[in-house]
Amino acid sequence: MQLINKKTLLGMIPLSEKAIYNMEKRGDFPRRIALTSRNVAWDLTDITAWIEARKASGERAARPGQVVTVS
Repeated sequence: MQLINKKTLLGMIPLSEKAIYNMEKRGDFPRRIALTSRNVAWDLTDITAWIEARKASGERAARPGQVVTVS
């Protein structure tokens, strides 16, 4: 398992820290791993799998207040 820090994660995922945190809380993003009380990391394999799943889904992400229908 290779762990990445927040700086590396933000370089890979063009989202804000708050957006990633909110997605984690909803279960829509891989959970962070607490290394110490002030340091967290993410499993690179989980992040890569999340990216690939998003690419493969072909679905548009829902926006707040928007209903997405799939035909």
